[in-house]
Amino acid sequence: MTTPSDPSAAPEEREPSISPAAGMSALPSLSAGSSRRRGRLGRPLGQITPDCGSAHRAWLEPLRETYLASGMTMSQLGSLIPLSKSKVSELMSGRMYPRWEILYAFAVVLGLPDAPLYRLWRQAALETQNRSRTWVEGSSAGVKVATTSASAPPMDHDAFRDLTEDGYRLYTSVFLPDERRELVITDTFDQLWLCWPRALSSPDARRFAWKILRATVMSRTPHLDGRPEFSDAAFDTVTLQSLSDGDAIMKQLNETQALFKAMGRLPDNQLDVMVLRRLCGMSITAVSDILGVPLATVRSDERHATRFLDLALCPPSDNEGNPT
Repeated sequence: MTTPSDPSAAPEEREPSISPAAGMSALPSLSAGSSRRRGRLGRPLGQITPDCGSAHRAWLEPLRETYLASGMTMSQLGSLIPLSKSKVSELMSGRMYPRWEILYAFAVVLGLPDAPLYRLWRQAALETQNRSRTWVEGSSAGVKVATTSASAPPMDHDAFRDLTEDGYRLYTSVFLPDERRELVITDTFDQLWLCWPRALSSPDARRFAWKILRATVMSRTPHLDGRPEFSDAAFDTVTLQSLSDGDAIMKQLNETQALFKAMGRLPDNQLDVMVLRRLCGMSITAVSDILGVPLATVRSDERHATRFLDLALCPPSDNEGNPT
C-alpha cells in the first residue's frame, strides 16, 4: 500500500503539428467511424493526423465531437467563424495548431465552454507545439483571456469532482509521484467539462470519466515495451518506510519493484483494480464506485490479477509434485 505524497515561434497557422506520436487519446468512445456520420452533407471529417499528441488531442477530440453533433458542414462552420473550409479541415485534423483567437471563435459557434478549452490549448501550445509564451499571449490579443476564467463548470460537474478527485489523485500518485500529478487532475476535469453532456448521456458517467483520467495518466507515464513503468513508486510504500535496517530495506525494495514490474504486465482493467485495491488501499465497494463497474467485475479482475502475480513472482518449480 502506498501513501502518496503532481526568439518566439512563428505564428504560421499552416505549420503541421510537431507533437510526439506517442500520446494517447484521452477522450473515450471516439471511434474511427464517428468521423463519417451518415446523412451529413459536404466533405466528411477526416481522421486526426497520427503525429497529433495527447495534449493536442485533449481539446481537439471534444471539439470534433461537438462539431459532429452540431450537424453543420465545414463550409457552414467556416462561414460563421469565418474561416475557409480548407483551414477548418486542417484544424479539425490536427495539422494546424490555431491561434486562440480562432479557437475561441469555434467555441462560441459550437457552444463549448471557453475556460477549460483555453487551459488545454495553452498547455499543449507550450508543452508539445514548441510555441513561446510570447506567441501564446499574442494569439490571445483579440480576445480578453480574463473572461475565460470567469465561467464556472456546471454544478453537477463540480459535485462529481468532489466525489472522485481524491480517488483520482491516489491513482495518479502511483504513476506520477510529482508535480505532474496535479496537472493530470486539472486536465482530466477540464476535458470532462468540455464533453460533460456526453458523459451524462453515456451509460455511466463514472466509467466515461475514468477512461479520460486513465488515458491522461498513461500519456504522461513512462512506458517500457508498451507497458506502464511505475517502479519508482516502490520507494513510497508504507512497508519500506517502516524499515530501518539497510539489508531489510534493500530486500523489501527489490521485492516491491519486482511486484510493480509484474503488475505493469496486467491487462488495463486488472492493473487499475490492483493499483486501487493494493496500492491505494481502497475497499472493493470504493473501487467499484470510482471505476463505474459492478462489484462482481472488480472481484473477478482482482482474482485473475492475483493469480497472475502469484505465478509471475513465485513460479512452480520443475519438480513440484514429483518425488525427489
